Amino acid sequence: MRRIRLLLLFPLWVLWFSLCSSVGRARMSPWVAPIAGPVSSPAMAPVSPSSASRAAVPYGGQIVAGNPHHHLHKGFLLAIIIVSVVSSLILFASFCILIYRRNSSQQTGFKTVQSSEAGKSLNLGPILGKLGSIKTNGRKGSVSVIEYSILEVATNHFNENNILGEGGFSCVFKAQLGDNVFAAVKKVDGDGPESEKEFENEVDLMSRIQHPNIVSLLGYCLRGQSRFLVSELMQNGSLDIQLHGPSHGSGLNWHRRMKIALDTARGLEYLHEHCNPPIIHRDLKSSNILLDSNFNAKLSDFGLAVAVGSQSKNNINLSGTIGYVAPEYLLDGKLTEKSDVYAFGVVLLELLMGRKPIEKMTPGQCQSIVTWAMPQLTDRSKLPNIVDPVIKDTMNLKHLYQVAAVAVLCVQPEPSYRPLITDVLHSLIPLVPVELGGTLRVADVALRAGPKSAQ
Repeated sequence: MRRIRLLLLFPLWVLWFSLCSSVGRARMSPWVAPIAGPVSSPAMAPVSPSSASRAAVPYGGQIVAGNPHHHLHKGFLLAIIIVSVVSSLILFASFCILIYRRNSSQQTGFKTVQSSEAGKSLNLGPILGKLGSIKTNGRKGSVSVIEYSILEVATNHFNENNILGEGGFSCVFKAQLGDNVFAAVKKVDGDGPESEKEFENEVDLMSRIQHPNIVSLLGYCLRGQSRFLVSELMQNGSLDIQLHGPSHGSGLNWHRRMKIALDTARGLEYLHEHCNPPIIHRDLKSSNILLDSNFNAKLSDFGLAVAVGSQSKNNINLSGTIGYVAPEYLLDGKLTEKSDVYAFGVVLLELLMGRKPIEKMTPGQCQSIVTWAMPQLTDRSKLPNIVDPVIKDTMNLKHLYQVAAVAVLCVQPEPSYRPLITDVLHSLIPLVPVELGGTLRVADVALRAGPKSAQ
């Protein structure tokens, strides 16, 4: 656009140059005699045709008579004609360029999702490459708007056999968008301004952030009162289903659980430390931690997430899931990154003990996992007895004590006593095997600790 503006100014330059050249030639011509009296302008003293014919002489001849104003007038006419022609050509070329650029921008397919980290762009890799042939009916920012008819076919008309999970106002379906291209379609039916705000917030945030431990958003769709989010498919579902579903955690050994904790911490660290402004997830829980085919963990559901600095008691309603909500947020509405750290501590306790964050004791009484576990987490003689039976006696006790200590710090009632998620991350890295993304060498640990620590 800057080049086009410069081109549009070009006719003014040509006109100025032509005027200066004409005036210069008029001043420097040898036939212009000194004038003693006032001179009338060409408009006031027109030259007659007969005078013009008498002034015309062959090339190389000597001019003995003529009107200098006549030559100056011809110079002006010639400059005006040249400027008009050039201006028309330039304007026409500029118009063609603008039309070309507009058409090119409208024909662009799935774009690269923009990251808020350091202004760099990241792409979704092979996923969006495979989806490049899918037709869209519009765009919002850098997220594609997918036609409802495509989602309807991909989910077999939202058949109940394709349901992956259900929530209070949402249902997630498995969708096949092409040959060997699968996705998850989250259908949100909640009505009202709050539900609509959460949906728009999730689309906005997920279109601007991308990380290996955050679920990638592929597109969205609006259909009447229903809204749809299309994201990458996580084959092993949520951590909540793996821990508290039919398998009761049997598919998660000790090292795999530590990897899930490490992946979750990495996703949170990206939100807290590398996004500008930092983002508070505000609804971290086991059901919002999704697992792919290799049990790599990724954060999902950013409907309640907020950017640091934008939250206040006036514009942020108290939201979250009981059992994961930090006490200072629940009591005073104080929301910081440390609120996510508290929720992470609860998830870590779930991984250790295989228990839900809130459990019913009697029909009218519930107990928090934090309240129940805290006295035993700091007692090394009792700690091994409260570990999930699935992983009991399968880990190095030293590592168990370290993880329990991290969990205790994360769920401290006072936010200032909780560590930063970066500190948590660095505490977990040495406990995860190298092949799973940490720095632990399992063979060395097995030799030192005995057969029960080798798993």
